[in-house]
Amino acid sequence: MSLRVYRNEDVKRVIAFIPPGHRHVRVLIELPDTAIVLQEAAVTGIVRAYVDVATHPVRRAVELVSRRLSERKTGYAESQLVESGRSEEEVIKELEKLLSG
Repeated sequence: MSLRVYRNEDVKRVIAFIPPGHRHVRVLIELPDTAIVLQEAAVTGIVRAYVDVATHPVRRAVELVSRRLSERKTGYAESQLVESGRSEEEVIKELEKLLSG
């Protein structure tokens, strides 16, 4: 996997929008070399992970992985980001390797 780290000043703009004929929010992230659009379920997973780590008194990492859920709440997409069950230490160790290059 190739890894790119974008600084805050690298993000040209972010647009949250609901496309015509759709019900769910999308988020466009425009970067110097590319732009990506994330669907609502992905953004929700990212926000959930961020809040879980940022607001927890000791948690340092959480990993979410894509799963197809046969049972879910009404209105939720079949494909969801859910907790992997890996330990914080495992996740952080993997990220340290990726970031060190």
